[in-house]
Amino acid sequence: MSKIKETSTNFANKKALADECLELYASHVIGGQWSLAICCYLINGKMRFGELRKKLPTITERMLTLQLRKLEENKIVTRTVFAEVPPRVEYELTEVGYKLKNIIEELEKWGKEHKEVINHTENC
Repeated sequence: MSKIKETSTNFANKKALADECLELYASHVIGGQWSLAICCYLINGKMRFGELRKKLPTITERMLTLQLRKLEENKIVTRTVFAEVPPRVEYELTEVGYKLKNIIEELEKWGKEHKEVINHTENC
């Protein structure tokens, strides 16, 4: 996964937009299909890496690890390691992460309505 060079115009434009538009800032933090999907599953409570992997069968282990690290870095997810053999790691939404619940539910509702509009248009 490549990062945008901090000296690029694209980076400067994205930063300027995110600084002025909090909605865009929020979409960058939780944006992307994997981050949002991970949050959707964690809304129901703590999960282990393997459980998340089973819920998202098309994600690679590397991508899941990267997305969890990004969510942890952005203070949306906490990672708890238990000193056991074999080691056990659980992921859970933080307090600010749980505040996404209403947003995710609204996105789900909007997605359902939009899908119906698109399907209706295609069937006409």
